Amino acid sequence: MNKTERKRQSIQTSLDDKRSAEYRRRLGQFATPFDLASEIISYGCILLGEKRIKFLEPAIGTGSFFSALLSSEIGKNLESAIGIEVDREIGTAAQVLWGDKIDLIIGDFTKQKPIPGAANLLVSNPPYVRHHYIEGKTKEALRGTIARTLGINLSGLAGLYCYFILLAHEWLEDNAVSGWLIPSEFMDVNYGDAIKTYLLDKVRLIRIHRYDPASAQFDDAMVSSAVVWFSNRVTDEDYEVEFTYGGSLSKPDLTKSIKRSILHAEHKWTRFPENGARKSSSSDMRIKDMFEIKRGIATGDNSFFILDKSRIEKHGLCFDYLTPILPSPRHLDATEIHADADGNPLIDNPLFLINCSLPDYQIKEVYPELFEYLQTGLNTVASRYLCKSKRYWYKQEQRKPAPILCTYMGRGSKGSGSPFRFIMNHSNAIASNSYLMLYPKELYGEPPHCCSVIESMWGELCNLPSSVLTSESRIYGGGLRKIEPKELGEVIYKSSIAPLQLQAF
Repeated sequence: MNKTERKRQSIQTSLDDKRSAEYRRRLGQFATPFDLASEIISYGCILLGEKRIKFLEPAIGTGSFFSALLSSEIGKNLESAIGIEVDREIGTAAQVLWGDKIDLIIGDFTKQKPIPGAANLLVSNPPYVRHHYIEGKTKEALRGTIARTLGINLSGLAGLYCYFILLAHEWLEDNAVSGWLIPSEFMDVNYGDAIKTYLLDKVRLIRIHRYDPASAQFDDAMVSSAVVWFSNRVTDEDYEVEFTYGGSLSKPDLTKSIKRSILHAEHKWTRFPENGARKSSSSDMRIKDMFEIKRGIATGDNSFFILDKSRIEKHGLCFDYLTPILPSPRHLDATEIHADADGNPLIDNPLFLINCSLPDYQIKEVYPELFEYLQTGLNTVASRYLCKSKRYWYKQEQRKPAPILCTYMGRGSKGSGSPFRFIMNHSNAIASNSYLMLYPKELYGEPPHCCSVIESMWGELCNLPSSVLTSESRIYGGGLRKIEPKELGEVIYKSSIAPLQLQAF
């Protein structure tokens, strides 16, 4: 590490300390550690070969990647460099650091007029800004530009990094090498389809390296990181793309080559390289074939609407409008919920949900104690987004108790089993949106309401290999996994209970 890099790191630390974590999160400011930048730059230079380097970094920050390039032997081949930074204070600091070594533009990359052929090596850690922080008019304008230039329709749910990748295309010369350090979530989510289309049809995808999410690359961002490499050339051949995982770019833990045609057909790319191409057929039974899967209810404010018995007694509430509800998964160790004579779950500190569909004037007349309690949330809870969108801000989504539940978020490792739990529910309790609720379907007969049948189905779900579930899930920094209703529905489920057998029940 040279003197200038030490100075850059000192400036970066000072700038980060001046800004709150929330401020930097909203702007997607997650500085790339120098060692990681050096690893990425080194690989990019190998891909580029002996060419003179025309470097571009559209979100340069203080210049971690540029510093790594100058510190490397191949940095001597630098012909030109362009860096763009939207934050004026950070951009000014970078200008002072790098002087005339780089053409540094202080401004928003997404609003810059492209310079065609300006770069043959682009390496970037673009801002990780979620879609709801991007102004609607800005989204509309940028999506229009991308549609005109690339013929790709980017979802309005895409994060800012997706716009950076697609807008940078016009800056690249033919055969230019690009390396993007981005969240690996694009490999699984629907809004990532546009990026995958671009990588397979508009350029030649070379490699995707996914870092082990248990070893987060950034101390202040809970994301699972990947580096995506491609060259600016188009081919019709069914070439192979290298997928690597864990370790480093130069020494990954796992490596597998996947054909482009397989990637076109596969929605979830994070299954590679741990898994190969799917070996399934249309005749395979999936969880969605046996169950209707719904997310648990979102109340808008659990702390207000969900009460234990002590708070119920304190406010003099009655059980006419209270529905039993299970606690969050972190407060529920049991995998089987039994019930008392009234159908309430036999658990420590049972909880109940305010669930009333009467207009407030009727509540005032019939249940004055509930009306009084609701008044305490009028200026706070009632104005929250989810509550104010309802006809009655206190009315909840309607859900029947589900006989089987799935915890849809969790952590797991090779030694600790699946990050998801299936829970057998014998009670009348419903669940919040920290669970998925599974309702057995009608299959060639009546619904399988017989307890022994449902218990058999629950046992089969519990015995599903962890790899089968995680291959359909998403992963975040620190090893956190999440599985959405549609994703759980796609899990292959080889039940011993044939559909025709259900007729007996």
